[in-house]
Amino acid sequence: MKFDKRDLLVYAITDEKRRSNKEWEKLLTPIFESGIRILQLRQKHASHEEFVSSARELVEICHRFGAKLIVNDDAGTCIEAGADGVHLGQDDMPIAEARKLLGDEYIIGATAHNLDEAEKAEADGADYVGVGAAFGSNSKLDARPIELADYRKISDKITIPMVAIGGINPENIDLLSGSGADGVAVISALFANDDIREAADVLMAKSRSLFGN
Repeated sequence: MKFDKRDLLVYAITDEKRRSNKEWEKLLTPIFESGIRILQLRQKHASHEEFVSSARELVEICHRFGAKLIVNDDAGTCIEAGADGVHLGQDDMPIAEARKLLGDEYIIGATAHNLDEAEKAEADGADYVGVGAAFGSNSKLDARPIELADYRKISDKITIPMVAIGGINPENIDLLSGSGADGVAVISALFANDDIREAADVLMAKSRSLFGN
Protein backbone atom coordinates (compact mmCIF):
# COMPACT_ATOMS: atom_id res chain seq x y z
CA MET A 1 0.00 0.00 0.00
CA LYS A 2 1.28 3.48 -0.90
CA PHE A 3 0.20 5.02 2.39
CA ASP A 4 -1.30 4.04 5.69
CA LYS A 5 -4.91 5.17 6.08
CA ARG A 6 -3.89 6.69 9.41
CA ASP A 7 -1.71 9.14 7.47
CA LEU A 8 -4.97 10.85 6.48
CA LEU A 9 -6.14 11.65 10.02
CA VAL A 10 -5.12 15.27 9.47
CA TYR A 11 -4.36 16.16 5.86
CA ALA A 12 -2.63 19.55 5.76
CA ILE A 13 -2.98 21.80 2.70
CA THR A 14 -0.71 24.82 2.24
CA ASP A 15 -2.18 28.31 2.17
CA GLU A 16 -0.34 30.51 -0.29
CA LYS A 17 -2.28 33.61 0.79
CA ARG A 18 -0.89 33.61 4.31
CA ARG A 19 2.63 32.22 4.20
CA SER A 20 5.79 32.89 2.24
CA ASN A 21 7.72 30.06 0.64
CA LYS A 22 10.74 31.25 2.59
CA GLU A 23 9.05 30.08 5.78
CA TRP A 24 8.47 26.43 4.80
CA GLU A 25 10.95 24.92 7.23
CA LYS A 26 9.81 27.00 10.20
CA LEU A 27 6.16 26.56 9.27
CA LEU A 28 6.08 22.81 8.73
CA THR A 29 8.35 21.53 11.49
CA PRO A 30 5.73 21.94 14.26
CA ILE A 31 3.07 20.40 12.04
CA PHE A 32 5.08 17.26 11.41
CA GLU A 33 6.25 17.11 15.02
CA SER A 34 2.57 16.88 15.99
CA GLY A 35 2.26 13.68 13.96
CA ILE A 36 0.74 14.97 10.73
CA ARG A 37 2.07 12.81 7.92
CA ILE A 38 0.62 14.18 4.69
CA LEU A 39 0.85 17.63 3.09
CA GLN A 40 -0.64 18.96 -0.11
CA LEU A 41 1.09 21.80 -1.92
CA ARG A 42 -1.58 24.10 -3.30
CA GLN A 43 -0.31 27.15 -5.20
CA LYS A 44 -2.97 28.23 -7.68
CA HIS A 45 -1.24 31.46 -8.66
CA ALA A 46 2.37 30.32 -8.90
CA SER A 47 4.21 29.88 -12.18
CA HIS A 48 5.18 26.36 -13.18
CA GLU A 49 8.78 27.03 -12.21
CA GLU A 50 7.78 28.40 -8.80
CA PHE A 51 5.47 25.44 -8.20
CA VAL A 52 8.15 22.89 -9.06
CA SER A 53 10.71 24.72 -6.91
CA SER A 54 8.37 24.75 -3.92
CA ALA A 55 7.48 21.10 -4.44
CA ARG A 56 11.12 20.03 -4.53
CA GLU A 57 11.85 21.90 -1.32
CA LEU A 58 8.80 20.43 0.40
CA VAL A 59 9.63 16.88 -0.72
CA GLU A 60 12.91 17.15 1.17
CA ILE A 61 11.24 18.50 4.31
CA CYS A 62 8.34 16.04 4.22
CA HIS A 63 10.53 13.00 3.69
CA ARG A 64 12.81 14.03 6.53
CA PHE A 65 9.81 13.67 8.86
CA GLY A 66 8.46 10.54 7.18
CA ALA A 67 5.60 12.51 5.65
CA LYS A 68 4.23 12.42 2.12
CA LEU A 69 3.93 15.36 -0.28
CA ILE A 70 0.96 15.58 -2.62
CA VAL A 71 0.90 18.28 -5.30
CA ASN A 72 -2.34 19.88 -6.39
CA ASP A 73 -3.68 19.58 -9.94
CA ASP A 74 -0.53 18.66 -11.88
CA ALA A 75 0.59 15.05 -12.43
CA GLY A 76 3.56 16.24 -14.46
CA THR A 77 4.87 18.34 -11.59
CA CYS A 78 4.46 15.33 -9.32
CA ILE A 79 6.98 13.42 -11.41
CA GLU A 80 9.27 16.40 -12.03
CA ALA A 81 9.53 17.31 -8.35
CA GLY A 82 9.72 13.78 -6.99
CA ALA A 83 6.51 14.17 -4.99
CA ASP A 84 4.56 11.21 -3.63
CA GLY A 85 1.33 11.91 -5.45
CA VAL A 86 -1.16 14.31 -6.97
CA HIS A 87 -4.61 15.54 -5.99
CA LEU A 88 -7.03 16.14 -8.84
CA GLY A 89 -10.18 18.25 -8.87
CA GLN A 90 -13.20 17.67 -11.07
CA ASP A 91 -11.83 20.02 -13.75
CA ASP A 92 -8.25 18.69 -13.74
CA MET A 93 -6.64 15.85 -15.69
CA PRO A 94 -8.90 12.77 -15.66
CA ILE A 95 -7.92 10.31 -12.94
CA ALA A 96 -7.58 7.41 -15.37
CA GLU A 97 -5.20 9.47 -17.51
CA ALA A 98 -3.14 10.46 -14.47
CA ARG A 99 -2.95 6.84 -13.35
CA LYS A 100 -1.69 5.82 -16.78
CA LEU A 101 0.97 8.53 -16.61
CA LEU A 102 2.03 7.93 -13.01
CA GLY A 103 1.67 4.19 -12.71
CA ASP A 104 0.73 2.41 -9.52
CA GLU A 105 3.50 3.69 -7.27
CA TYR A 106 2.15 7.24 -6.94
CA ILE A 107 -0.77 8.34 -4.78
CA ILE A 108 -3.73 9.86 -6.61
CA GLY A 109 -6.37 11.72 -4.65
CA ALA A 110 -9.57 13.17 -6.04
CA THR A 111 -12.11 15.79 -5.05
CA ALA A 112 -15.72 14.66 -4.87
CA HIS A 113 -18.90 16.49 -3.92
CA ASN A 114 -21.36 13.61 -4.02
CA LEU A 115 -21.66 9.83 -4.20
CA ASP A 116 -21.52 9.63 -8.00
CA GLU A 117 -18.24 11.55 -8.16
CA ALA A 118 -16.75 9.50 -5.33
CA GLU A 119 -17.68 6.18 -6.94
CA LYS A 120 -16.31 7.32 -10.30
CA ALA A 121 -13.06 8.46 -8.68
CA GLU A 122 -12.58 5.04 -7.12
CA ALA A 123 -13.44 3.24 -10.35
CA ASP A 124 -10.95 5.40 -12.27
CA GLY A 125 -8.09 4.57 -9.91
CA ALA A 126 -8.06 7.14 -7.10
CA ASP A 127 -6.45 6.08 -3.82
CA TYR A 128 -8.59 8.39 -1.67
CA VAL A 129 -11.28 11.04 -2.06
CA GLY A 130 -11.58 14.44 -0.44
CA VAL A 131 -15.27 15.19 0.02
CA GLY A 132 -16.72 18.59 0.84
CA ALA A 133 -17.54 21.11 1.76
CA ALA A 134 -18.22 19.97 5.29
CA PHE A 135 -18.95 23.42 6.75
CA GLY A 136 -18.44 25.76 3.81
CA SER A 137 -14.96 26.88 2.84
CA ASN A 138 -12.80 29.97 3.14
CA SER A 139 -10.69 28.88 0.16
CA LYS A 140 -13.66 28.03 -2.10
CA LEU A 141 -16.50 30.45 -1.45
CA ASP A 142 -18.89 28.67 -3.83
CA ALA A 143 -18.49 25.31 -2.10
CA ARG A 144 -21.81 23.78 -1.03
CA PRO A 145 -21.97 22.14 2.41
CA ILE A 146 -22.50 18.36 2.59
CA GLU A 147 -24.80 16.78 5.15
CA LEU A 148 -23.55 14.17 7.60
CA ALA A 149 -25.90 11.61 6.07
CA ASP A 150 -24.31 12.18 2.66
CA TYR A 151 -20.87 11.51 4.10
CA ARG A 152 -22.13 8.27 5.59
CA LYS A 153 -23.71 7.27 2.28
CA ILE A 154 -20.43 7.83 0.44
CA SER A 155 -18.42 6.00 3.09
CA ASP A 156 -20.76 3.02 2.90
CA LYS A 157 -20.42 2.73 -0.89
CA ILE A 158 -16.71 3.20 -1.52
CA THR A 159 -13.76 1.15 -0.30
CA ILE A 160 -11.01 3.78 -0.57
CA PRO A 161 -10.42 6.25 2.30
CA MET A 162 -12.52 9.40 2.49
CA VAL A 163 -11.29 12.71 3.89
CA ALA A 164 -13.74 15.46 4.86
CA ILE A 165 -12.79 18.98 3.80
CA GLY A 166 -14.22 22.46 4.00
CA GLY A 167 -14.25 24.87 6.93
CA ILE A 168 -13.13 22.24 9.44
CA ASN A 169 -11.48 23.47 12.64
CA PRO A 170 -10.92 22.29 16.23
CA GLU A 171 -14.29 23.75 17.29
CA ASN A 172 -16.49 21.92 14.76
CA ILE A 173 -14.56 18.73 13.97
CA ASP A 174 -16.58 16.80 16.57
CA LEU A 175 -19.68 17.30 14.39
CA LEU A 176 -18.15 14.82 11.94
CA SER A 177 -18.52 11.98 14.43
CA GLY A 178 -20.30 9.12 12.69
CA SER A 179 -19.60 10.51 9.22
CA GLY A 180 -17.52 7.53 8.15
CA ALA A 181 -14.61 9.83 7.30
CA ASP A 182 -11.05 8.61 7.75
CA GLY A 183 -9.69 12.07 8.48
CA VAL A 184 -9.99 15.78 7.78
CA ALA A 185 -8.23 18.10 5.36
CA VAL A 186 -7.49 21.57 6.69
CA ILE A 187 -5.98 24.81 5.48
CA SER A 188 -6.96 27.80 7.63
CA ALA A 189 -7.36 25.73 10.80
CA LEU A 190 -3.59 25.29 10.69
CA PHE A 191 -2.00 28.03 8.65
CA ALA A 192 -4.17 30.94 9.82
CA ASN A 193 -3.52 30.01 13.44
CA ASP A 194 -1.04 32.02 15.49
CA ASP A 195 0.06 28.84 17.27
CA ILE A 196 0.31 26.24 14.53
CA ARG A 197 1.74 23.56 16.82
CA GLU A 198 -1.14 23.86 19.27
CA ALA A 199 -3.69 23.74 16.44
CA ALA A 200 -2.00 20.70 14.93
CA ASP A 201 -1.87 18.93 18.30
CA VAL A 202 -5.58 19.53 18.95
CA LEU A 203 -6.60 18.43 15.46
CA MET A 204 -4.49 15.28 15.68
CA ALA A 205 -5.86 14.38 19.11
CA LYS A 206 -9.45 14.90 18.03
CA SER A 207 -8.95 13.08 14.73
CA ARG A 208 -7.41 10.09 16.47
CA SER A 209 -10.41 9.97 18.79
CA LEU A 210 -12.99 10.38 16.02
CA PHE A 211 -11.48 8.48 13.10
CA GLY A 212 -8.55 6.41 14.38
CA ASN A 213 -8.93 2.63 14.30
